[in-house]
Amino acid sequence: MQETKKLRRRLFTLCLMFMLCIGVYTVSMFNAQIVHGADYKAMSVRTNTIVEPVEASRGIITDRNGKVLVSNRAAYTLTFDPSLVESAEINNELLRLIALLRREGVEWVDELPLTDAAPYAYDLSVPRSGMLIKYLTSKKWVEDGMTTDEMRDGVSPQNVFELMCTEFGVDESLSATQRRALVGLRYSLATAKMDGDGTFRFASGVDVTLISLLKDGGYNGVKVGTTSVREYQTECAPHILGHIGKIQNWDDYKDKEGYRWNDLVGIDGVEAAFEDYLRGTDGKRVVTMNTDGKVISELYSTEPKPGYNISLTIDADYQAEVEQIITEAVEKMTEADGIDRGAAAAVIQIGTGDALALATYPTFSRKTFNRDFAQLNEDPMHPMLNRATQWAFAPGSTFKPAVAVAALESGIITTQTKIRDLGVYKFYDLNLKCWIWPGNHGLVNVTDAITVSCNYFFYEVGKLTGIATLEKYAKAFGLGVPTGIEIPESVGTMTSPEYVNSLKGQHWTDGFTLQAAIGQAYDLFTPLQLANYIATLAGGGERYKAHLLKDVSEYDSAVPVYVYSEPPVETVEISDKNLRAVLTGMRRLVTDGSVRNEFRDCVVDAAAKTGTAQTGGKGTISNGVFVAFAPYDDPQIAIAVVIEKGDTGSALASTAVKIINAYFTAADPSISGENVLLK
Repeated sequence: MQETKKLRRRLFTLCLMFMLCIGVYTVSMFNAQIVHGADYKAMSVRTNTIVEPVEASRGIITDRNGKVLVSNRAAYTLTFDPSLVESAEINNELLRLIALLRREGVEWVDELPLTDAAPYAYDLSVPRSGMLIKYLTSKKWVEDGMTTDEMRDGVSPQNVFELMCTEFGVDESLSATQRRALVGLRYSLATAKMDGDGTFRFASGVDVTLISLLKDGGYNGVKVGTTSVREYQTECAPHILGHIGKIQNWDDYKDKEGYRWNDLVGIDGVEAAFEDYLRGTDGKRVVTMNTDGKVISELYSTEPKPGYNISLTIDADYQAEVEQIITEAVEKMTEADGIDRGAAAAVIQIGTGDALALATYPTFSRKTFNRDFAQLNEDPMHPMLNRATQWAFAPGSTFKPAVAVAALESGIITTQTKIRDLGVYKFYDLNLKCWIWPGNHGLVNVTDAITVSCNYFFYEVGKLTGIATLEKYAKAFGLGVPTGIEIPESVGTMTSPEYVNSLKGQHWTDGFTLQAAIGQAYDLFTPLQLANYIATLAGGGERYKAHLLKDVSEYDSAVPVYVYSEPPVETVEISDKNLRAVLTGMRRLVTDGSVRNEFRDCVVDAAAKTGTAQTGGKGTISNGVFVAFAPYDDPQIAIAVVIEKGDTGSALASTAVKIINAYFTAADPSISGENVLLK
């Protein structure tokens, strides 16, 4: 009996202890998971996870017919994270990495704006070169507020390099090449940290072979990621398309939502113009990693949203044809006289302002742009200059139809007014010869004067009309003002007293009015402005913005989010009678005038005006200018062609005919003209 009581006490004690243990465990679990669960979870995430951005795909660029011009392809990236390496080992790991990249022929990003070899010099063409001043200031190696010019003039690049070698602990026993490469990467890492990013992406578009070598070789600090790389599907329109690159000036983007200092953005062309449409919204991925930097699991992710697709107004096939046409024209001229020259052509759709083609010669390839950049940058012919939008020059006689409209609409002359060409126009001490001198055009009205391009007539008309009215109508036609095109353009100038008096050593005289009236003096317009001016004239006076954007749509569908549709920005009031008199003069040039032989091969009726833009200096060859529109009775396109040192505008007539024919035969293959073989 006694033994039974002892056994019961022991069992009771054991049960009590067991229940107590269960109670303590339950309370602990409750406290850990319920009371402080959120705190412990957050602590775990902070300790064992990182937040990684997930790049969004950039929008695709197509032509007006949906033909893809620029797309994306997946590519691997390499990033160096110094937090994964002991501080004392960073240089050694980077040297190992540099050696591997060199052996495999892989280029890496080096943001240090110094040349690759001694004697060192500043290379301010490097992206983000402005960061050097900030870095030097942060180290107190230069004074606050120093400008780039002051640094270049007063701070030795060799001294900057040696200071960095000391700062980064670069071994003096290394070769000069190793020292420069190592300092470049250490500097890039340092400036990345200044911008709030502890890592630096040093290579993009690497192949799986290199990634395998990195994995097998145990290269500490290197992380492999993925991105999308722009892929150009066409060789045409490089000046229009532009390219992307790393942000060059972080101050321009730091206040914009969603940008990081090392992001890729549009640098020029439509890539830059439509950055807000093309750029997507990056996602976020929170991943758990072990001590070796290997991803164990993904806690959650925010899906990236791709950028919008954009359709341009250009027709890619037509753009390529126009480029080929002006290339052949220039090369033929150069073969004959050995003179290097540039050229441009612009084609505008009448009634919309759509830029159908903007061609420039010489040109280059976007596919090899990065590799060819240094050579392109040093080329004296400036192949990267978009001559169609950024090349302003004297229009010569192509300006005369605008002068005619100004005089007619102002009541200075009528369609019946006739002026006798005496060969030499005398104005004070000026003796201005008509181009036909020692001959003359006799008695001519405004229509005749446009057809034969009579300088004498337009000297007199310009004097009577006055520079203020000429300037007013020039700007109404879009000459000397922005066209509205979304990519960079030269605004050009229209001769005026204010402009001439602003020039050093110049002062206004009425003689400038006479020169301006024939498209000389300081009249300077781009091919695009000329094409849009002719589109305005042929369209009855309605001037539209020249533009490249046709529409914007969702990345994964054709659902439009924006369609370009804007009314005219200005209407030039022109009576039917006056307009007919001017356009008839342009029509007669191709039917009875100096370019009638070339236009026999034109597949549609057209109207045109030649121009010879003097470049100054005795014996110099003038620039050739030519404008036209077609068809004459139902105007659809307006074109402007300019060939540097192309001499008389009539020499460009056959080029203009080919550009017109390329458009209308593509639109309707059944169309053919005289002397055109059917295929």
